[in-house]
Amino acid sequence: MKNFTLLVLFVILVASCKINVNKNDHHETLFVDYVDPFIGTGGHGHSYPGATVPFGMLQVSPDNGVSGWDWCSGYHHSDSIVSGFSHLHLSGTGIGDLADILFMPTNRKLDLTTKTTSRDQLPYKSKYTHVNEKAAPGSYQVFLEDPKINVELTSSQRTAHHKYTFTKNDKQSVVIDLGFAINWDKALKTGIIIEDEFTISGYRYSTGWAKNQKVFFVAKFSKPITESVLTADKQIVNSKKAEAENTSAQLFFDPKNSDELFVKVALSSVSVANAKDNLDGEKVNFDHTKSQAVSIWNTALNKIKVETPVDSLKTMFYTAMYHTQVAPVTYSDKNGQFRKEDDQIVTAKDYTAYSTLSLWDTFRAENPLLTLLAPKQTSDIVNSMLTYYDTKKILPVWTLYANETNTMTGYHSIPVIVDAYLKGIKGFDAEKAFEAMKTTMMQDERGLNFYKKYGYIPYNVLDESVTITLEYAYDDYCVAQMAKALGKNDDYQFFLNRSKAYQHLFDPETGFMRGKSEDGKSWNEPFDPKHSNHRERTDYTEGNAWQHSWFVPQNVDNLISLHGSDAIFAKRLEQLFTESSEITGSNVSADISGLIGQYAHGNEPSHHIAYMFNHANQPWRTQYWVRHILDTQYNTTPNGLSGNEDCGQMSAWYVFSSMGLYPMNPASGEYEIGSPIFEKATINLEGGKSFVIEAENVSDKNFYIQSATLNGATFNKTAISHQQIVQGGILHFVMGAQPNKNWGIKN
Repeated sequence: MKNFTLLVLFVILVASCKINVNKNDHHETLFVDYVDPFIGTGGHGHSYPGATVPFGMLQVSPDNGVSGWDWCSGYHHSDSIVSGFSHLHLSGTGIGDLADILFMPTNRKLDLTTKTTSRDQLPYKSKYTHVNEKAAPGSYQVFLEDPKINVELTSSQRTAHHKYTFTKNDKQSVVIDLGFAINWDKALKTGIIIEDEFTISGYRYSTGWAKNQKVFFVAKFSKPITESVLTADKQIVNSKKAEAENTSAQLFFDPKNSDELFVKVALSSVSVANAKDNLDGEKVNFDHTKSQAVSIWNTALNKIKVETPVDSLKTMFYTAMYHTQVAPVTYSDKNGQFRKEDDQIVTAKDYTAYSTLSLWDTFRAENPLLTLLAPKQTSDIVNSMLTYYDTKKILPVWTLYANETNTMTGYHSIPVIVDAYLKGIKGFDAEKAFEAMKTTMMQDERGLNFYKKYGYIPYNVLDESVTITLEYAYDDYCVAQMAKALGKNDDYQFFLNRSKAYQHLFDPETGFMRGKSEDGKSWNEPFDPKHSNHRERTDYTEGNAWQHSWFVPQNVDNLISLHGSDAIFAKRLEQLFTESSEITGSNVSADISGLIGQYAHGNEPSHHIAYMFNHANQPWRTQYWVRHILDTQYNTTPNGLSGNEDCGQMSAWYVFSSMGLYPMNPASGEYEIGSPIFEKATINLEGGKSFVIEAENVSDKNFYIQSATLNGATFNKTAISHQQIVQGGILHFVMGAQPNKNWGIKN
């Protein structure tokens, strides 16, 4: 009887433990379990699989060691060699840099004096397979086949944590190579100091896409260093300090007592002292950091809850949510200090400074998404851009480690600021922001001198003249909206008038935006709307006339009138998607990818176009093409993105569009209605409110909107305002297999 009672108690105990564990698992892993960081690491996605936290300073991730376009993040899924694990990475960009402060564990003494010209000559590289590799939000693991070492990585906001598990009785060693560089990056000056038996520190100055990048670091090991070898420009240095263009170190540790070695690494743009201040405290260990990273990510992903019986849709959605929150990245230290491009050290007071601002990409949907998901970060991003303005007296274009790269066209910090302000996001000086926008658009750099002189940019004075003109016209519109909100009527009228610059370039005969000469009359001939020439001797940026002729999000109705009628516009828009996908030219931009006809989803200029049917009284065509893009341009494989991730923009398009919304004109405060794919999507807003989007009867065939209600009242519009969303409520769609050509039609 006693044994039976014990057995019953044991069964009850096990069952209750199982219930609790399952409950906890369900709560903790509901969202993070659907994220696959390997999505986008193949094809042209250019994303990395390593460990970071939302908007974290560090991205500790594997580097294959290859310099190539598809290795811009340091990693590509097609590879099977790892050169090490560095601490800074770019998410989905089209130019490669960073991969700073490389660590690599090994089990033998290496010759670090051999000069290397490729990764094949690196003495510490190792093979690996994807079978022995895992990635999840906040963590990464891989087994190195050559030294037979298991590597695990995790991260807090400003500290990376490494865990190396060596084969029993093997030599335990770690290589630090500060000369390691890929793609555009090149070390200029580096240094390593062995401070004590547990601590090393140093710095790495480099040039590349970021011309003046200074990274300081400190690393603390869980075991004492028993032996060390330092090199300076491939020569062994017999001291505890090495300084040169390229420095490296091999450190050795006693294998007795434990097969595991832990390392904490913190960085700073300012100093080693600040890196030490950024370093997680003694009590914070690897497992705690990994658990915290999961919890932080789960909270970040919880901002939107989607409901669908199709698990692959959840995987794509939450991976997209993940990618929209890895960039921009924290740049200021724990004490608020950060380094500017001119080496001035400033302090972010009451905000966190951010860098890696891929504004040409992210102003379209990524930054508007952050106004919903991360309003505090949005305010901090604006303050970061205004601090940049303090130095340059021009707003940033594309900042990397606080350096202006001047990459891409337009000044799209402007729509980001205006979008935030008009949505009521506080925490920055609106008057200063307006001054910065107005000053930027009234200076003469980057073709603005021609834009002011002619009202557009003539093709014979500047490459990419059509794209630049269209984008400056949009930026002008945004300045006008800010001026209007601040009661600056003269500025409002001036910039609103200048925002019509696109009208100069529209050719009614062909229906395209075309390069026009200084005489204001003659077009650039010969003209082929399918022709692409990458970034030189071209009127279009990374695309052709088919892809760039639709960028008038500020006044789609006027663009339609230029075409002649809704019917003509809609016919030409439909042809974009049904035309042959041939791109002509001998130097076609590799960025033109994800083609549906001439529509190129793999690059950002196409992202708003499918939503323009709404303005031509054919919203069912928007519904059709948006669903087609969702179905064909995203999947759950490493090739799951049809083009560069571009710091969250490719994923932000998916997050918005899969819910049935899209900010076609990012600074308008409105979202176009598309075609929701989830039965239910709940946006958890600030202040405890929520906005729910329901799609009754939705399926892979039922993607047409039949009817809609907002909070129970009939809703017959093809756009909804940000204010309507943040007030909370329920937007309910009834979906069907055939278009309802009466829904959403303007009378």
